[in-house]
Amino acid sequence: MAMCGIVSMKNNLLRKPSRPYHHALWSAVAGILLAFTASRVSAESMLLSNAIVHTVSHGTITNGQVLVNGNKIEAVGTNLTASSAKVIDLKSQHLYPGMIALDSALGLTEIEAVRATRDMSEVGDYHPEVQSWIAVNPDSELIPVTRANGISHVEPAPQGGVVGGVSGVVALDGWTTEQMTIKRPAALHVYWPEMKLDTTPKEKFKDQSKYKSLEDQAKERQLKIKSLDDFFLEARAYAKAREVAKGKGTDFGINPPWEAMLPVVRGEIPIMVHADEFRQIKAALRWAQTNQYKIVLVNGNDAMMAADILSSSKTPVVFERTFAIPPRDYEAYDAHYRTPELLRRAGVKVAFSVGSDSFHAAMAKNLPYSAAQAVAFGLPEEEALKGLMLYPAEILGIADRLGSIEAGKEATLFVCDGSILDLRANVKQMWIAGKEVSLESRHTRLYEKYKNRPRTK
Repeated sequence: MAMCGIVSMKNNLLRKPSRPYHHALWSAVAGILLAFTASRVSAESMLLSNAIVHTVSHGTITNGQVLVNGNKIEAVGTNLTASSAKVIDLKSQHLYPGMIALDSALGLTEIEAVRATRDMSEVGDYHPEVQSWIAVNPDSELIPVTRANGISHVEPAPQGGVVGGVSGVVALDGWTTEQMTIKRPAALHVYWPEMKLDTTPKEKFKDQSKYKSLEDQAKERQLKIKSLDDFFLEARAYAKAREVAKGKGTDFGINPPWEAMLPVVRGEIPIMVHADEFRQIKAALRWAQTNQYKIVLVNGNDAMMAADILSSSKTPVVFERTFAIPPRDYEAYDAHYRTPELLRRAGVKVAFSVGSDSFHAAMAKNLPYSAAQAVAFGLPEEEALKGLMLYPAEILGIADRLGSIEAGKEATLFVCDGSILDLRANVKQMWIAGKEVSLESRHTRLYEKYKNRPRTK
């Protein structure tokens, strides 16, 4: 099922019925949803003690304590007391805030080879009304696998065309997408047009009817960028006309695609620009500066080459290429390993992601190891943790509740028997909004099954 179909279906399902005999049914459904929400936020008061507390925002506290009341962190320190709280001795294990997987396909795809399980992209070039979180499958087997390695939230990214749609922030715990989604919308996703030109001579083309001269390719490239410009200009015009109509109290016809663009043109949510090649990055940054758009660079194959521009424009980078092969044969094998540190030195904030294709949905659990590889090539460990937790929260506009261990923030935490950047470490416990969640997954079930299989003598 295509994403826009799901959006339409969802809107129909959520529209309140006008006929009287449907009111009782609607009330019952609303009651069930409220019950689910209530169960989500019900959490005990507890004192997590004797832990190596990685606050992420304010350093590390050895033999630290975290007092949790309900779904909030009440205090962080070393000599905390709470008579009514359940004391949990973490035995010098590491305590972290939950990690956030940006630009992911988790929940939108299950088995790459089975088309019916892939719901990541939409047809057409411009569809900002597509809402990715609606298509998330709460029963995906990949969710508990990912959660078991300390990832508490994910940003499912819409794909397809130039403007792919808007993303939300989804907690990896809950019965329904409504219950799991904590922010919507969070960002608009723009896939920047290709900037490179194909210099292959016409006589070497297998299908010479597809050959385009360099001049024609350049014109086509400029036309695509102009179309993108025009799209945003029309969105701004719609927003202005809507405000004028509202001020005059006149009727105004609602247009779903342009309505979806309102938070973008008002600067309420960022634009995540997916671009790899240097010319793409440079063009996108110039476009953002000219139009005063707040953007985030995603992918960033050549981000290192644009470090100065990214720094001067204060554009954060969601780096997905840590383990990718460098695109040019003359580049060093460790070019991508060193990129996060080089960007940091230039003054660029780097968040980590593993990618948003079907294959990487299953690999989302490996998110911390992208940061770990960068640490091995110079990135400070504190900065790596920020790139997994705090910077993603800042990018998505949820740093007031997630991303670090601070009083007043949501008690979304996990316990690890070693550094989360160490492949050998294991996550032992996890809480999302103060509620302990299961670390059982298909992997652990299969492990227990075959560990206990009958053995022949």
